[in-house]
Amino acid sequence: MTKSGVRKKSLRYSDNLLEMPRVKDRKPAGKSKKGNFLVPIMVAILTIFGTVMIFSASYYLSINEYGTPYHYLIRQIVWLITGVLIMWFFARVDYHLWANLWFFAYIIGFIFLILVFVIGSNAYGATRWIKIGPITIMPGEMAKMAMIIFITGYFSRHPKWGSDIRKGVVPILGLTGIYALLIIKQPNLSTAATVVFIAMGMLIVAGIKWSHVIGLIIMGAFVGVAAVMLDTTGYRMARIQSFLDPFADPLSTGYNVVQSLLALGTGGVTGLGLGNSVQKTLYLPMPQNDFILAIVGEELGFLGILFLVICYIILMWCGCKIAIEAKDYTGMMFASGITIMLGVQVFINFAVVTSCMPPTGVILPFISYGGNALWIFMALMGILVNISKK
Repeated sequence: MTKSGVRKKSLRYSDNLLEMPRVKDRKPAGKSKKGNFLVPIMVAILTIFGTVMIFSASYYLSINEYGTPYHYLIRQIVWLITGVLIMWFFARVDYHLWANLWFFAYIIGFIFLILVFVIGSNAYGATRWIKIGPITIMPGEMAKMAMIIFITGYFSRHPKWGSDIRKGVVPILGLTGIYALLIIKQPNLSTAATVVFIAMGMLIVAGIKWSHVIGLIIMGAFVGVAAVMLDTTGYRMARIQSFLDPFADPLSTGYNVVQSLLALGTGGVTGLGLGNSVQKTLYLPMPQNDFILAIVGEELGFLGILFLVICYIILMWCGCKIAIEAKDYTGMMFASGITIMLGVQVFINFAVVTSCMPPTGVILPFISYGGNALWIFMALMGILVNISKK
């Protein structure tokens, strides 16, 4: 082949980022890459740790509600077993398949967000769940994964639109806003914020201009202030006031945060010992859910929380490494979105439990009780493994 022929071939590949080959990615015939082994290892450590802590945190609540200490434990084990199968399935399926279903994923997420107002179940003053027999679906959790798939597929077809305000930024933020408004109406402000953060993070990865980012942050601040000021129920303002001074109303709006801080303060460096929490004895409401980190801090102390932080950092580092080394644009966007979602949820949960931001309901990935969130994260970890195998 002539030099001009080589140059023409190089230019042809550079015009399509989805097909750009890398010499180091080529494997000899008959051999396949096993993928990043640290991802399943860290997922196994976190889920086992989470199952143990769920049993400890829910022990007295389970006895009080169901007459047995094993109710929440048994359900979590069932969800974990099915979650492992889900992760295995998604690790085996080529991630390009999900990217090709980008528009379909958004529509499915939208339909479920509408259905929750039609056939959804109301609990704790919110309508966030759809019950189908023994299975409970949370459309808000589905929306996070749907948004990652949608944005990945959208920019995989138009890689240069990330910096285009008209073709890239506005359509993505507009469709994200539809999701966010439907989720806020449940109401579930924390999940809506998570979806927005995922979209913003992926837009940054896609190449949005920093001037646009600054403009969107300012606009978002105005929208947030307006949402609080126009809230006739006073619900959001009460959340902000409880954040500024949770001890001003320790028996009402600041109750959860106060009990969480008491648990963390009591645990100290080494904790009271596994199973010895006081706050889980019907003081901290639903301790196996959003505030399970407080029980970890009380029973295992600062060292237990430090262990969790290290595990999350390793898992997020794996996600960043997989995104950087991905063979194509699709893999890079997928891995970035998954890592952003993991990081956002960990950050928000830690911030809420330690009273660094207004109280809101965001689960701690792989640690908090619940099947929907666990299945979603197991599926996303499977996709991450599949990308690393390429």
